[in-house]
Amino acid sequence: MVHNPTVAVIGAGAAGLAAAKALLDEKVDVVVLEKGDRPGGLWARGNASGLSPAYDSLHLNTSKGRTQFADFPMPAAWPDYPSAAVIEGYLRDYAETFGVTARIRYGAEVTSVAKQGERWQVEVASSEPLLVDAVVVANGHNWDPRWPAPVPAGEFTGEQMHAHDHRSADQYAGRRVMVVGMGNSAMDIAVDASFVGSAPVLLSGRHGVHVVPKYLFGRPADATGALLKKLPWRVRQRIAETMLRVAVGTPQSYGLPAPAGGLFQNHPTISDTILHRITHGEVLPRPGIDRFEGTTVHFVDGTSDEVDLIVWATGYRVSIPFLDESLVGPDPEAMGLFQRVFHLADPTLTFVGLMQSTGAALPVVEAQAKLAAAYLAGRYALPAPVEQQQAVDRALASARDRWGEKRPAMRIDFDDYVAALPAEVAAGVERARAGARTWTVTESEETR
Repeated sequence: MVHNPTVAVIGAGAAGLAAAKALLDEKVDVVVLEKGDRPGGLWARGNASGLSPAYDSLHLNTSKGRTQFADFPMPAAWPDYPSAAVIEGYLRDYAETFGVTARIRYGAEVTSVAKQGERWQVEVASSEPLLVDAVVVANGHNWDPRWPAPVPAGEFTGEQMHAHDHRSADQYAGRRVMVVGMGNSAMDIAVDASFVGSAPVLLSGRHGVHVVPKYLFGRPADATGALLKKLPWRVRQRIAETMLRVAVGTPQSYGLPAPAGGLFQNHPTISDTILHRITHGEVLPRPGIDRFEGTTVHFVDGTSDEVDLIVWATGYRVSIPFLDESLVGPDPEAMGLFQRVFHLADPTLTFVGLMQSTGAALPVVEAQAKLAAAYLAGRYALPAPVEQQQAVDRALASARDRWGEKRPAMRIDFDDYVAALPAEVAAGVERARAGARTWTVTESEETR
């Protein structure tokens, strides 16, 4: 006799909320386990989980029209790039509107997830373990700071911090600050510090990136680029790079390093402010670090500067501490997943949000959630295991051709992927109708 499966979703950020909403839409019983004290994940500044990197000046770097959930559009009156506080409220309203809030258990830190017979045992700190039929991992991957490796030679005797601990410009008042990195957080921190520091902020990077303003030709930059989405990515890249050079110039013309790859091969930095702070002399580009000597930083071009504080904006590790290495491998970011959702050895272990997108995250996790939920509800059939592995291998080869060895297993093209997943759901439903095996849970399995 078939019964309604029970599913544990780990994390109440955007990915976990989307997963829970999709499962509820499919009439699947779900519990959401959240370490913190409220929904919102990385957008919930001050969350009791201690994992949110949100800061005062944080805003979307993808426009609302390209960021919103399809099932929950952002209000037309909102600005194109809302603040972190607004997005936290948006996610809270999303959870409340679709009945997810009532399914969240706060202060529920998951310490272990392991298979027990046909079911999954989920260990929760200071609580009884749960036995569930399936697990959705939605714990995010922008919370475990990655520090520089290898560390530059010598010893720096000033203060050092990771971008994860940046909260406001007040932290840099009267300081001589150097930010290391070329990503969005690095640029935001450099701009914030440039208004309060005792000297121009240094911005150091070994490799450059394309710097894209939030508006191009009077429209949000990502909406402008979306007009080209039906073209092959290499063609789109050439056109977009030409548009960017015409509108803004090259990073080198501002003293920044040349980009290490094409615009659609390395994630661009989205900023309206960094270039004008550079042109005002309040942020000074510097090359990579050669060595430290006390509070003196020596750069690879032979120049040096005195610095009080280094902010390492060097990204994050992918960490899934509650899953054994036998499930995720020695490096979780290299784990192959069918459609970036299904574990190849056991598809009752699914992942939502374990990807690196060329665009916004919310439409991606929404599409992933609907795919996972269709399977867990028993109306979608997966391809044969050999076909799943072949699809993973093809996706990895394509990603390496485009992005090299920078997290190739996690890389997706936003527009292609968001368009492909609904088609995959439809294909799986047809496989099920044609007699392919779907996932169901029986009472006998529940009691094994």
